[in-house]
Amino acid sequence: MAHLFIAATITTSVAAANDELVKLALPLYQVEKTIEYRRLDNGLEVRLLPLAQRQSVAIASQFAVGSRNESQGQTGYAHLFEHMLFKGSQNAPGDSYSQTMSALSGRFNASTFFDYTNYYLNLPSNALELALWLEADRFIRPSLTTDTVKNQQQTVLEEMATTIDNQPYIRPAMEFLLKQVQGTPYGHAVIGSKTDIEAATTESLTQFHQTFYRPDTLQLSIVGQVPPQTLTWVKAYFADWPMPNNTPQGFHPLQVNRQSVHHEIIDARGPWPGLLLAWHTVGRSHQDAAAISLVESYLLQSRSSVLAKLSLTEPKQLLYYSLPLTMEHFGVMNLVMVPRANISLDQLTEQITAIIDDFAAGGLTSEQLKQLKLRSLQQQLAKLDNDISLATTLSATLEKDRLTPLSGPWERVNAVTNADIIRVTRQYLQPGVVRLDLLPPWYIRWSKAVLEWLPTGWTDSLEEQVL
Repeated sequence: MAHLFIAATITTSVAAANDELVKLALPLYQVEKTIEYRRLDNGLEVRLLPLAQRQSVAIASQFAVGSRNESQGQTGYAHLFEHMLFKGSQNAPGDSYSQTMSALSGRFNASTFFDYTNYYLNLPSNALELALWLEADRFIRPSLTTDTVKNQQQTVLEEMATTIDNQPYIRPAMEFLLKQVQGTPYGHAVIGSKTDIEAATTESLTQFHQTFYRPDTLQLSIVGQVPPQTLTWVKAYFADWPMPNNTPQGFHPLQVNRQSVHHEIIDARGPWPGLLLAWHTVGRSHQDAAAISLVESYLLQSRSSVLAKLSLTEPKQLLYYSLPLTMEHFGVMNLVMVPRANISLDQLTEQITAIIDDFAAGGLTSEQLKQLKLRSLQQQLAKLDNDISLATTLSATLEKDRLTPLSGPWERVNAVTNADIIRVTRQYLQPGVVRLDLLPPWYIRWSKAVLEWLPTGWTDSLEEQVL
């Protein structure tokens, strides 16, 4: 009888926690009910979300084209083409787009990833029709001149040098990680190679546009003060965009080998040793994606994560950084750590391995799981207060969430159990870690090795001076 009473109490407690989260999640459902969904005959997906008391409107356009679509010899084309779409179209040549948006006090930008390219802007609502006309013109009729291509090639190469090649460790570390999925659509960098970028021509970029920029790969979302005639404008400027006869390129989940890998790189510019750890997880569309996101949050991501708490009481690292990569069909949980003077890279690795093993043994209490879900929910709710963030979220909707773009992802998070948490930790994190040691020149490594043998009190006082 005692066991039955305890089980009933736990069940009641879990149900009460879920009821509380369901109530807190109501704004997601309430906002979702006001979305107007349309799919044009050419396949373009449209979502209109009018919000009261807004003076502006946000537009997000996400194309299902990224670096995974690039063929050999054309790496970096998706990113280069993103730049090109700000540099002229048939009816708005040169810098007309940027100049017009700036004159309207509009905010605009874009980004390219493995799976997609998105474009977003925010501007006064009375300029919405003009903005839709400009968006349609550059998406459908870009102007790819020789001079523009040359200028944007230089811009991308400068970005590559600044963010990657001129930074210690970045290029070889990136190449090492990409090598782990070599031969797959995710096996090369989004920014591409210098050789391929330099070889791009107006003809090759025009072909890229004709192949991948198509209405049936676009999700267009408009959020904020949305005038009643907005859908009429969308149809006027986008409906005549013909859908190609062939079907869009398809992709499937990656099959990866989750065994341990250990490698090192030496960079003469490295100021101090570092450690990069990575685990192959799953993509956004996978059934385990929600559980993995909670595991990442609990172990590494939040201010109350296991690693963050250890850093307050037993700091073995000077700093750490974790930004999971989640593609549609592939995912990576990663962690970069910089050790303290008296801590070796082996000790850092052992610490993280022990954290994962302990977690896999018992998982979470019901209260811990509730707090994790609450944190995830709060992140979702925060998007409701930012029109650009909300519009880009809607335009990144998975097909299975087509009519539930806000509630669908949340419901999968809320459905995660402790058994799921334990299972995915054992399945995706325990089998093996990809470890990369980031090593500076020999004389810094030698100094660091000496510090590791000194008493802790000595290294604490020397650490700041050495660094």
